[in-house]
Amino acid sequence: MKTFDAIKTRRAIKEFNPEHVMSVEEKEQLLSLAMLSPTAFNIQNWRYVIISDKDLRNKIKEAAWGQPQITDSSLLIVLCADLKAWEKQPTRYWENAPKEVQDFVLPSIEGYYKDKSQVQRDEAMRSCGIAAQTLMLSAKSMGYDSCPMDGFDFDEVANLINLPNDHVIAMFVAVGKATKDVWERPGQLELADVVIENKFNQN
Repeated sequence: MKTFDAIKTRRAIKEFNPEHVMSVEEKEQLLSLAMLSPTAFNIQNWRYVIISDKDLRNKIKEAAWGQPQITDSSLLIVLCADLKAWEKQPTRYWENAPKEVQDFVLPSIEGYYKDKSQVQRDEAMRSCGIAAQTLMLSAKSMGYDSCPMDGFDFDEVANLINLPNDHVIAMFVAVGKATKDVWERPGQLELADVVIENKFNQN
């Protein structure tokens, strides 16, 4: 599927075929594509927690107020981020770059993130948002549907997946085969409503 078509036809699907099984190869392809998503300083701070255990899915469903996507999707990803990825062996992120680039970038990473918890969290959410869109558009191109989700008890899910203290949960992405046709988009704003030229009008 062409990129334009994937963007136009991607919708948030609520009902999936619970009998459909994605192959290991499909899952690896999808996740490999998601890992090509950009991150600041190439720190690759996203972490993809794949929920394959049925009992755990049921517990997460309870924490998500019974939403069926949790148990019925073929692939459920809890999209997390490592807030401290910037300081964990950062040379890994630039090992193939020329030495003069490494000498410039590596100190810049520390200068940008150290002692700046809000910057770390903001960057985590930006990175996960980009990765989520990559996942959903890739899934659509592979013939799958998806649903981004934030309707759940974040603290409870963090407990259920043993989330490390230096990580955060951004959202879920559920992937599978839709069982119903979606309705027309319920209301799309005009470009003029959302595009600002140079500055906001403060009148």
